[in-house]
Amino acid sequence: MLQMVYNIRHYFEKRGFYVSSRLAERLGMRAKTVRLSFIYVTFATFGAGFALYLVLAFWLKIKDLVYTKRSSVFDL
Repeated sequence: MLQMVYNIRHYFEKRGFYVSSRLAERLGMRAKTVRLSFIYVTFATFGAGFALYLVLAFWLKIKDLVYTKRSSVFDL
């Protein structure tokens, strides 16, 4: 049973790194550089989404402060 798990793991590790190697060959780069660029793009994508969330939250807070509904003319 344990040998089967190792065989499956070896298969996926070999094929998974092969994708980076083939892409690196086509681009004329090292495979390590391709893997690092995937990691950097992943973190940048996550950071951009979080930054967008913070900007929208700030924008909604400012909108609520500026556009307050007044019930009558005497509230000025």
